[in-house]
Amino acid sequence: MDLKSYIRTIPDYPTQGVQFRDITTILEDSNAFRYCVDRLYQRYQNTAFDALAVIESRGFVFGSALAYLLHVPLLVIRKKGKLPGKTISANYKLEYGTSSLEVHVDALEDSDRVILIDDLIATGGTVCAAAELIRKLGGDPVECAVVIELVDLNGRENIAPLPLFSLVTFHEDET
Repeated sequence: MDLKSYIRTIPDYPTQGVQFRDITTILEDSNAFRYCVDRLYQRYQNTAFDALAVIESRGFVFGSALAYLLHVPLLVIRKKGKLPGKTISANYKLEYGTSSLEVHVDALEDSDRVILIDDLIATGGTVCAAAELIRKLGGDPVECAVVIELVDLNGRENIAPLPLFSLVTFHEDET
């Protein structure tokens, strides 16, 4: 499947010069969504790990379907202030400041091997923060998987040595 053809590009959103890669068009097409989940399932069906960690909010969509198929727990990583109960947090940089992610303190067992799932990687800031949270809980982030990788923003390099698996890549000048 040519997955790129199912991803809408919105120029100059949310700011001038940004090419926004919209995954809602994947979600609106059952074949494209199934393709993404099936590819992720094929990637991880024979991998030894204990849980999937999903990053708010679009990572929830792909990760939930994958966790169901793989029969593994789902660790939810959310923006600050969204989780009830006791949490820990990690900060990350944005183009215009900083933000925080949180996870419940009892979400993992020591030494749990975790795969991170998100819809897109740009600079890698959210993935780095999510991996930091997993490590703070005593877990071991073993890989990150995304639907879209924005190659020119160096997310793959910025999250190293954590491996990255992406279903499709885009360069900034692609429409």
